[in-house]
Amino acid sequence: MVIFYNSSLQKATFFLTGFQGLEELHGWISIPFFSIYLTVILGNLTILHVIRTDATLHEPMYYFLAMLALTDLGLCLSTLPTVLGIFWFDAREIGIPACFTQLFFIHTLSLVESSVLLSMSFDRYVAICNPLRYSTILTSRRIVKMGLSSVLRSALLILPLPFLLKRFHYCRSHVLAHAYCLHLEIMKLACSSIIVNHIYGLFVVACTVGVDSLLIFLSYTLILQAVLGKASRQERLRALNTCISHICAVLLFYIPMIGLSLVHRFGEHLPRIVHLLMSYVYLLVPPLMNPIVYSIKTQQIRQRIIKKFEFVKSPRCFQ
Repeated sequence: MVIFYNSSLQKATFFLTGFQGLEELHGWISIPFFSIYLTVILGNLTILHVIRTDATLHEPMYYFLAMLALTDLGLCLSTLPTVLGIFWFDAREIGIPACFTQLFFIHTLSLVESSVLLSMSFDRYVAICNPLRYSTILTSRRIVKMGLSSVLRSALLILPLPFLLKRFHYCRSHVLAHAYCLHLEIMKLACSSIIVNHIYGLFVVACTVGVDSLLIFLSYTLILQAVLGKASRQERLRALNTCISHICAVLLFYIPMIGLSLVHRFGEHLPRIVHLLMSYVYLLVPPLMNPIVYSIKTQQIRQRIIKKFEFVKSPRCFQ
């Protein structure tokens, strides 16, 4: 299929794809996807509500957790309309402005998540390596600045991508392989040189995810040195226990990202279903699992959630 231009690029469209060859089963396939989206929304909203309403959780660690929950919620909502639209209504057509807008939010929020994870590792480093200055280093103003800088850095780096894509003529098939728009996939449909997009894409990944991952590794190297220097085994375990939730969040973000990159680069021989599942794992598993991990591994969050549910179940609520 070819895109025909009448007067402007704005009249061109792309076609999204669900599970090709399984269109008759889209109704059934939508059930686990809808369940995942619902769990992501409820889980992250619960985390945000608990942190907002409980004054004892108004601390740097939980502010960063709230940022992570907001980012996961935004990432979920940026893909939900097109994914469920295909499964429920076979709504495959998407205009280029809408496609580029979705692309911008997906990539921006992915980079924001990487930045938030870096901020959380800095929080753990200060809490363990310099606990006496924890409250003076991580002030509310500094936390706000860290959050805003994460968003601004990500948005400014991703902002050129829609404009770089807009200059192309898409004379090849305009059927996308996923149920949402991604930069790497769209640029491959162009009928002109995409070397600038390739170079800029690598630059963005290197100076965001690449730098963030190195700094996270460095922070945990320093944390481990500080923990091993503690006197008693109990103190070492207590210090490491405060990092477990964050380590899980880091692994949940970076392992699917690395897996998806390896599949794209070296898995051309693999069935298309593997590429599809890896892309959904990358976008949906971190937002799904982060609230679960923090609810289970963080005692304060777990206790507050249990209290909320106990209050809802209490007969006094219905009197």
